[in-house]
Amino acid sequence: MPDAAVAIITAVRESNFNPWGKKIMEPTSSAVSAGVAMGAVAVTSLLPGVNGDALIGAFAGAVVFALHAKDTTVVKRLVYMLVSFIIGYLAAPEVMRLSGLQSFTIAAFAASALAVTTALAGIEKIKSFDFASFWKRG
Repeated sequence: MPDAAVAIITAVRESNFNPWGKKIMEPTSSAVSAGVAMGAVAVTSLLPGVNGDALIGAFAGAVVFALHAKDTTVVKRLVYMLVSFIIGYLAAPEVMRLSGLQSFTIAAFAASALAVTTALAGIEKIKSFDFASFWKRG
């Protein structure tokens, strides 16, 4: 292989850039971050008065939402994930009561995955709604 090609490949590897110019994450840092987050959820679920099933379900739903929302920035995804996690945990008993589900995990997962998605869809509908046509008569 020519020296120029080796130099380019080495520079790309060392700089953590892919050919399209976007910064890529190291797989180990992603795995460590996921492990730390799941460890924090697991430790928190051991605290007295905390429903561990709902906590894990809400975390899973928030992760699904964060992975699905690719068109937003990382900071927005993290904020949405936090909001989704909190709403999922707090709404689990109400979802169980209304739906007849018997599992806190499934109820928290559903509430967490749908909370921010539904709110964002509602905001978009409100933005596109024509209030002037609503008030016109006849």
